[in-house]
Amino acid sequence: MLLYVKIRRRAGKFLLDAEFEAGPGVMGLLGASGCGKSMTLKCIAGVLRPDEGIISYDGRIFFDSHRGINLPPRVRCVGLLFQNGALFPNMTLAGSVAAVLKARKDGGGLSVPALVKKFHLEGLENHYPENMSGGQRQRAALACIMARGPSVLMLDEPLSALDSYLRWQLEGELSRVASEFGGVTLYVSHNRDEVYRMCSRVCVMNAGRTEAVRGIDDLFESPDTLASCLLSGCKNYSRAEISPRGIFALDWGTELECALRFGPETEYIGVRSHYIRKSETNTGVNVFACRIERVTRDVFGTIVSVIPVGAPSDENFSRVRMEMSREEAEGLRAGDEIYARVRPEDVMPLKK
Repeated sequence: MLLYVKIRRRAGKFLLDAEFEAGPGVMGLLGASGCGKSMTLKCIAGVLRPDEGIISYDGRIFFDSHRGINLPPRVRCVGLLFQNGALFPNMTLAGSVAAVLKARKDGGGLSVPALVKKFHLEGLENHYPENMSGGQRQRAALACIMARGPSVLMLDEPLSALDSYLRWQLEGELSRVASEFGGVTLYVSHNRDEVYRMCSRVCVMNAGRTEAVRGIDDLFESPDTLASCLLSGCKNYSRAEISPRGIFALDWGTELECALRFGPETEYIGVRSHYIRKSETNTGVNVFACRIERVTRDVFGTIVSVIPVGAPSDENFSRVRMEMSREEAEGLRAGDEIYARVRPEDVMPLKK
């Protein structure tokens, strides 16, 4: 089972240019809002038509612009769960599931009671969507999707409309369903934590373009582009140039040694907040002077925002975020000057 997507679609000034392969398991599409994630899913489902390209699943062509193939959504048998769980507003839960099973004809050995139980919806059989909570609507929509017997399961920001408690509960449910499904599952989100917990592989999308599919741990441990670095949660980055000793961080006004491979393609560097430590001395590798701008107490620690003394300006991109324990931050005040240090192996060279 392999889903192959290589498509282009223009919408006004926006150009979607996506290419990736997804096999069995859960693959994440991670990107900022408006980068083309949902548009990609709609093209796969047949809701939108690409301008050109090809979409195939397990050797079966869904769309091929050169051969004039564009299968309708009902024939593709792709399950798409939106963030607000599309349900028939004038039908009860039991009625919706029954309608889907009837349309499937063979029923797949499923029944309304079995699906209601599978998704923990007992007692809601006669409820309409307007009488269900957000989490119940999502589980009801998922029951209807699975009743169709989809070849590909696609989850489009399924947790974004829920509060934190319901989000955590439904995430566990979605993880179970995807595991039992066993086929190709695409999980769309701009939330890196969700993607990390749900997915084994990930494809970063940036301004309509996809990057190479990679393992989830590989993305978080060694992102190689600015977009993937920021989406993986890195808060600190600077424009960069190659220097005699390593890399010169232009926005921080300091030269840094870097233990990772870099070259002419390196245009930025990134450093995670918890890897920038306070130094007790002004000597050593990758030690630089900073002025504290703000000290903020966080839930479990302290965030210290500093501006390197060598920074060319006080603009936002010159600020550096440090995360430390409350004990480490004890006595630090805005306006103080401190020394920060970062290990060469924690400096990430990045392409644009």
